[in-house]
Formats: sequence, structure tokens, C-alpha cells
Amino acid sequence: MFRRLIRHPASQAAFAWALGLYLALVFRTTRWTLEGQAHLAAALGSEGRPILAAFWHERLPMMPMLWLRARAAEPRLAGVRAHVLVSRHRDGRFIGAVVRRFRLELVHASSSRGGASGLRAMLRVLGQGDMVVITPDGPRGPRRRAAPGVAQLAATAGVPVLPCAARTSRLRILGSWDRMLLPLPFARGVLVMGPPVPVDRAAPLAALPAIEAALTAACDAADARIAA
Repeated sequence: MFRRLIRHPASQAAFAWALGLYLALVFRTTRWTLEGQAHLAAALGSEGRPILAAFWHERLPMMPMLWLRARAAEPRLAGVRAHVLVSRHRDGRFIGAVVRRFRLELVHASSSRGGASGLRAMLRVLGQGDMVVITPDGPRGPRRRAAPGVAQLAATAGVPVLPCAARTSRLRILGSWDRMLLPLPFARGVLVMGPPVPVDRAAPLAALPAIEAALTAACDAADARIAA
């Protein structure tokens, strides 16, 4: 009975609304530092390329703040929209309801059709000059293992992967498959962008180990900055 109740669309919508308000409180009461603006500039390049940003699923609750701060810090992102790929499944709709309040737009793809629909949708977004945001190990894992789609998208679009991460000094580690980090209010926070990872058009999957290492390195850098 309780399980059916919490899965009801009305209950999910109420929970998403409450979680969105909570994260807004966390973002406002945290003292944030943005690091890696030079890496963001490198990903944009002299020609102002569209951005393909990626981070591990465990950092998801903190990442909307990185987009807000990066957009404020880089003039060339003025007018650029950030798009997050979510499934049409209940979990995807829930995530979308939470992040939409933070100026993140949604691209819906059907998991029943595999990754092709999502890839096509993201290519259209990048072709418009907008930003694409991906969690390569989401939505189900394995943890910190990148699915091929991120490399295939980068290779097809001709853009590098910008690794990102975030960490706050006060948080809870949830018991989910990804050990998600839930930030708490009134903390210090760091937002990290690492060096862009190039992806060879001829052999995109060969870049997966480098992408995984870069995303983990961004997490390590954020963690070390908070611990210092």
C-alpha cells in the first residue's frame, strides 16, 4: 500500500517539488567556489563550440549549481541553454521535475528504443550550439563506469567531453547504487571542471577509459579541495 502511494504521480510530483525547494535552500546557503574556468574556455575553443559536459551520477544533486555558476562566469555562455537527457520512465520524469527549476531543460528519450533516440536528440541540441549534460553511469550503473553513448556522442558531434564534479563540506551519503551525495545547507562547496577529453571520431570507444579517469579525477579534486 505504502509503495503504491509513493509511486503515485501526485506523490512523485509533491516529492519533486519539495526536493527542488530543498536544493534551492542548499544552493543559497552554501559558499561556492568555481574552479576550472580555463578548462571550460578550452572546451569552448576559439570558435565557441557547443559543450558536452559529463559527471558521475553520484554528484547529481549538486550539479545544477555548476551550470548556474559557469554560465555567470563565462560570457560566451550567455544565451546558451543546458539540456539534460532523461528517460520517459517514472524516475526520469522525477529528475526532470527537480532540475527544471535550475534553468536546465530536458530531452526525453525512450529507453525501450535503446540509445539511438537519445543520441539523435542530443546531436540536435549540440547542433544548435547549446550545452548537453550527461551522467555516463546513469541511471542504473554500474557506478563510475561510462556507457558508450558519451564517447559516441562526442565523436559524432566533434566535441570533447568536459569532466565535472562538485562537493560540499556537509552532506549525507545515501544507500543508493551510486552512493549519491546529498548536500546539506550552510556549507562550503566547490564546483570543478577538469581538462576536456578529446574523442577520436574513428575510434570513439577507445576514449572511454580516459573519460572515466577524468570524471573520477574531477571528483577527487573536489573532495581534496573540501578536505584541505
